[in-house]
Amino acid sequence: MTIKHRDLAGIDLNLVVALDALLTESSVTRAAAKVGITQSAMSSSLARLRRLLGDELLTRTPDGMRPTPRSLALVEPVRAALRQFQGIVLREDDFDPSTVERSFTLAIPGSVEVRLIPRLLAFLAREAPGIRLHLIGLDYGSVLGDLDADRIDMAVGMISEGQVHHKVRPLYRFGFLSLFNPRLLGVSGPLSLDDFVRFPHILTYLTGVGPGVVDKALAKVGRTRRLAATTPRFATVPFHVQAAPLIATMADELATTFAAQLGLATSPVPVPTEEIVISMLWHASYDRDPAHRWLREVMVRLGREAGSAHREDAV
Repeated sequence: MTIKHRDLAGIDLNLVVALDALLTESSVTRAAAKVGITQSAMSSSLARLRRLLGDELLTRTPDGMRPTPRSLALVEPVRAALRQFQGIVLREDDFDPSTVERSFTLAIPGSVEVRLIPRLLAFLAREAPGIRLHLIGLDYGSVLGDLDADRIDMAVGMISEGQVHHKVRPLYRFGFLSLFNPRLLGVSGPLSLDDFVRFPHILTYLTGVGPGVVDKALAKVGRTRRLAATTPRFATVPFHVQAAPLIATMADELATTFAAQLGLATSPVPVPTEEIVISMLWHASYDRDPAHRWLREVMVRLGREAGSAHREDAV
């Protein structure tokens, strides 16, 4: 496509910035705060954008401002254009992590957070104290839309692929161990398959209740397990196992840590289970963003150090 320089010369780039903020926030007040200008200045920008594009962009309803079909179609191309422009003007050789001020929103399961984020926070405190993290739970059903709408900067979890404009990079793998209270179960050595299916289990999940890694592995040998409870909060599971005659299956490194802290025992899972890969996912338009790229490389290094982190999906 030929660039029409004369036509573009009359367009204020600040309008593109304002447009992205308005499309993201669907609110003049919040868009103004996002850009750092007054509400009246943002209202003026919205009026100019309406004349320029020949569309209302945002219409007032009883529930607030709602985007028009035209503005919804503009969200992704406008955001992609701004990201590319940002990558051009913010040269990587000018990037200094020790002085940058930036906030990143990461969608991450609690089970992965407990293994990876403490290392990341310690590293940032030393190398990039101006970088702040906003951590939210990972919703596998909405993660691609959250990336496209710029609601999150990155997702970390059991992610194998995205769409063509998303990037995925593995961070680390982990295996499983079973965790139990030997005093309550009356067994101390490695669990036999018969013991494994004889005692009730507690299952942690994020996207739904089973079948998990363990259920799939048991099905291959014609066995099933009995569930006593399910929970989306993985961090509570060791305490349930400490108090009740239950078996929990989780990432090997975490099971070993919880066993040492709470006086519990671990055992290899008596059926073969596949390793789980933890990956990070981001929007491809952030590829050349210096701060985003630096954070990704840091997470790859720290992921290797973490070695294992158990998942918060069904196991």
